[in-house]
Amino acid sequence: MKPIVGILALQGDFDAHAAAVNAAGGNAVEVRNSAELQVVDALIIPGGESTTMLKLIGIENLTEPLAIFGKTKPIFGTCAGAILLAKEVTHPVQFSFNLMDITVERNAYGRQVDSTIAQLSGGDLKGPLAGLELEAVFIRAPIIRRTGTPVKVLATYNGDPVLVQQGLHMAATFHPELASFNPVHKLFIEGLKPSASKAS
Repeated sequence: MKPIVGILALQGDFDAHAAAVNAAGGNAVEVRNSAELQVVDALIIPGGESTTMLKLIGIENLTEPLAIFGKTKPIFGTCAGAILLAKEVTHPVQFSFNLMDITVERNAYGRQVDSTIAQLSGGDLKGPLAGLELEAVFIRAPIIRRTGTPVKVLATYNGDPVLVQQGLHMAATFHPELASFNPVHKLFIEGLKPSASKAS
């Protein structure tokens, strides 16, 4: 049975995430409220603008349900989603769900680097991604400035972590859903299958 993966569909390119989830062997559904959140095995929080996303989450009364969901079920945050998963957010400081022991600096590249496509390979990729190639699309990307002991770094760019994992959760500072070749969603979906089968 395919794991049901919710895409938080309040802001960002949730259509591209849904396509990536389906291509990777999951069953993507859009999530906009607490009732829809309750029926999914995992959640993806897409990119966008993190302060705006937080406002929309508040308007939809999703702050507490998301916090509770993240205690027992996997969440994958990309770009703004990575910011929301962090323990600490800087530049400026803002609320986050403290689901991963990372410090994320918002808008860290400044206006000079609004969008960059990097080809990651070799020593850039670790763990299950080692030996692969990865196209990383950065759009006004944050930077992970600190990773705690429980955090596994799966990919780096210019020495900075850009894809990390801690327990159930993953965070990427780039947009894997926009890549022509995307092993990241597949990695997330493959990790869901045991937990999804237990829940069913």
